[in-house]
Amino acid sequence: MGKELKILVIDDDEVDRMSVCRALSKIEFSVNVLEASNYHEAIIYLEKYEFDCIFLDYRLPGKDGLAVVKEVRDSGNKTPLVILTGQGDERIAVEIMKAGASDYINKSRVNSDLLAKTLQHVVRIHEAERQIELFHQQLFASNEELKRKNQELKEKQQQIYQQNLKLLEAAELKSRFLATMSHELRTPLNAIMVFSQMVLRKTKSKLSDSEADMLERILNNGKNLLELINDILDLSKIEAGGLKLVPEKFDIARLVKVSTDELRILAERKNLTINIDIDIQNTIVFHDPTRVRQVIVNLLSNAIKFTDTGKIDINVNEISNECLIISVRDTGIGIEAGKLEHIFEPFRQGNQTNSRRHQGTGLGLAIADSLMKMMKGSISVESELGKGSEFRLELPRSLL
Repeated sequence: MGKELKILVIDDDEVDRMSVCRALSKIEFSVNVLEASNYHEAIIYLEKYEFDCIFLDYRLPGKDGLAVVKEVRDSGNKTPLVILTGQGDERIAVEIMKAGASDYINKSRVNSDLLAKTLQHVVRIHEAERQIELFHQQLFASNEELKRKNQELKEKQQQIYQQNLKLLEAAELKSRFLATMSHELRTPLNAIMVFSQMVLRKTKSKLSDSEADMLERILNNGKNLLELINDILDLSKIEAGGLKLVPEKFDIARLVKVSTDELRILAERKNLTINIDIDIQNTIVFHDPTRVRQVIVNLLSNAIKFTDTGKIDINVNEISNECLIISVRDTGIGIEAGKLEHIFEPFRQGNQTNSRRHQGTGLGLAIADSLMKMMKGSISVESELGKGSEFRLELPRSLL
């Protein structure tokens, strides 16, 4: 032991007390011994100092060892207590140890070697117990902190849950509002388009070139506006879970060709070439043809819109008997790498400013992505700025 041990010897017999003190003075490590002839003197020392070990005579006047041990332990003092007994008191000493004493020594056997071993033993046990208690205190504190953190986490989770409920409610209200407004807007817009067509057919010869041009503009802008409204309506239906697929058997090769031919005139106006390559054995699939066509038309329209020179390639292949790949590759402006991860989010466009060259709501790809998921497929994109883009649809042959 490196440090000096502070020892208290409590014994009313001066000879026995001197014997213990003499033996302690001869042990190999340093000790500082204080003596008390009765329990009241001992109490004064215990209140004033902290001891490493106490040697206690079992038979103190007016208070036996068992009572002393209980009183010391009840006060919270955990200093090692070694009971000094007379011949024949071993059984009683064992009972005292059950009450909290650390060890006992028969006075007739007191010597420096025995006291040194006893001190080392009880002090090491006391230190080990102190470390264990400290560990338990730290563990308890950690557990309490963990409980507090868990409670905070539960409260945060509850807050997040409540916020999610509010967000879901707000999203549902938004979807209902968009669906209602889209229906309300389409009615007068269809009337404007019909009336414009009627006027153009019946009175075109009577109109001046500028008047006919203005009517054409009204009709074309009406068509563009109707397309935007339809996009918003589709998105609101998808978000609200109101869009239902109507699957049937149809020829996917024919649908791709017809959809492409419908848009070919737009490509020809920009001197763009459209190539179709269909390489599948069985062209019959079981899907919602309206929604498959909507996705393909969206990709083709975007390819034409964002390509000024070059060509557009549409390829249909099969990667297995159960899955088709439909790709639309263009030589257009391409997409910045940093924007690719957001390209399928609603209202996302390459140029978000009011001065952007290509107009639109930015809903087409978001709708295409949602429709592909509904059809158990997926959509992906590879693009390089200034060199074009390729969109790939992975479509299972059947919804079943």
